[in-house]
Amino acid sequence: MNSEADKQAFTQLIQDNKGIIFKVCNAYCANIHDREDLAQEIIYNVWKSWSGFDNSHKFSTWMYRIALNVAISSYRKQSRNTSTISIDANEKEIADTTERHDAATENTLLLEQFINELNTLDRALMLLYIDGKSYAEIAVILGITETNTATKINRIKNNLKQKVSGLNK
Repeated sequence: MNSEADKQAFTQLIQDNKGIIFKVCNAYCANIHDREDLAQEIIYNVWKSWSGFDNSHKFSTWMYRIALNVAISSYRKQSRNTSTISIDANEKEIADTTERHDAATENTLLLEQFINELNTLDRALMLLYIDGKSYAEIAVILGITETNTATKINRIKNNLKQKVSGLNK
């Protein structure tokens, strides 16, 4: 990024697509400090890869792919370094989640909890699906086939329905 115009264009694209960063960070990080660190790491990686962006593709799709790759790598690294979590930390995380969702319904919180229990690929699939991405876009972002995308999403949805119906009994 050499010119001031390039820097402004990049900044504007980040601003226009900041929702992607927030969604990914919220899906992969439990506490606010980790979310902030992950957001910075995502923006840094988007900036670092900026010269490789192909204008024939949608910026949001390209950014999602980078954001999810960074989040999944960070999640895996954190999982290896974290063996236990104190009960107090877990209670604080639940309180933080509740504060973030003041207006959210109990069902939305429950769905978020179930999605957070999914493995990293399935969580990414559901994040993109809930965000309204087509199966084709999801396949491109995650590097899997469109058929595989549809099959995995259908299985996840069925599993989530079973979990919810199990709670209602």
